[in-house]
Amino acid sequence: MLPKESKDGGQRDLFRARLDQIVDMGHPLVRLHRTIDWGFLDKSFGAVYADVPGRPPLPTRLMAGLAILKHMHNLSDEALCDRWLENPYFQLFCGEEFFAHKSPFDRSSLTRWRQRMGEEKLAALVQESLSVATRTGAAKPSDFAKVIVDTTVQEKAVAFPTDAKLMHRARERLVRLAKTHGVALRQSYERIGKHALIAYQRYAHAKQFKRAGRALRKIRTFLGRVERDVARRIKDNEALCDVFRRPLYLAERVREQRQKSRGKKVYSLHAPEVECIGKGKAHRPYEFGVKVSVATTLFRSKGGQFVAHVKALPGNPYDGHTLAVVLPEMEKQIGATIARVVADRGYRGHNAPEEHKFSVFIAGQKRRVTEAIKRELRRRSAVEPVIGHLKSEHRMGRNFLAQAQGDAINAVLAAAGYNFRRLLAWLAFLCALILAARPGPGSSQNQPANA
Repeated sequence: MLPKESKDGGQRDLFRARLDQIVDMGHPLVRLHRTIDWGFLDKSFGAVYADVPGRPPLPTRLMAGLAILKHMHNLSDEALCDRWLENPYFQLFCGEEFFAHKSPFDRSSLTRWRQRMGEEKLAALVQESLSVATRTGAAKPSDFAKVIVDTTVQEKAVAFPTDAKLMHRARERLVRLAKTHGVALRQSYERIGKHALIAYQRYAHAKQFKRAGRALRKIRTFLGRVERDVARRIKDNEALCDVFRRPLYLAERVREQRQKSRGKKVYSLHAPEVECIGKGKAHRPYEFGVKVSVATTLFRSKGGQFVAHVKALPGNPYDGHTLAVVLPEMEKQIGATIARVVADRGYRGHNAPEEHKFSVFIAGQKRRVTEAIKRELRRRSAVEPVIGHLKSEHRMGRNFLAQAQGDAINAVLAAAGYNFRRLLAWLAFLCALILAARPGPGSSQNQPANA
């Protein structure tokens, strides 16, 4: 079935309080919910559903409002459920008429809704945030004609990978799975495997690398023995082969890979899509996650510097080779032609589309650079604090969503949360201006004229 649209029927209830009667209607969150075109979001997200018999899904406005609130206030799914139940402003923002004492959704509802929407549909939240910015005067359409493009790393919620820990965890997963399905192993190496890991960590900490190498080889041997033992015992059972196929494949890759070997490696068993990315940072030489492209307006708008586009880029591509995908998507999202793109030196030799080939300017470029373009190039670093806010305040710093689809979804929702947070501050600023311009009770306008 299609989701039911949330509409304010204006009804009253003797035993329940209407939210518009118990909240401040001048609150920025209330003003924001009035400016969002919820019909556009209903149409964008409703295309995913089919009008077939079955249980009706939760309203689109409820789920879209929850996604915005989650990344606007940097909340986990569990914290969002608790805050929504006790905050009347959150409930009004999500389309409720009366104050609810029981939550109409579950924490898992958020996960299923995100997976159903996907990156392509959730990009409508970023698009709507830019539309609200132009409607409220926080930004002008011409502000999005010139953008800054940069890439960063969205780290995954994984432990720092080492060969010893990965092989130890792979053996533990195989042994645990064998116990669950009643596969009797010759030996589990549970006790001596743990002692070998502790010995390796102590030798490595003391920089006794020959002894650490011997302990590492012992851990690798234990994993290989368990792999072969499992493979022998399940070879005649097709059902168990299907259960153990992926764990055995990951364990084999972990056991065979070496530190200096080429090719794709496994850095986490529960998130094998994680990539090792080096951005040249002195304090953090390697980051484990996915590369993300972030584009912001070149100059600060009235309401702040908005994120015009964001996209996860699996495979750790070269920065300059991302423009062929990023620029067409950006133009489609903002609904305008990009006149100028400013990027850092990592974009040298870019593959921008033919119509944008001479619109991209790299930091340090000398040819075709006028005085106006020089001033714009000095604004290139303005994207860095935006990336910092996305990571520290809008959940891009550590991604807890599963699989490569979760990487893309988290990046898009972080950008939407950032933009709506800027709009919330802009609406609060407008409200303060209106209150400051209003004459006070002791002003001369309220006093009678002298005869």
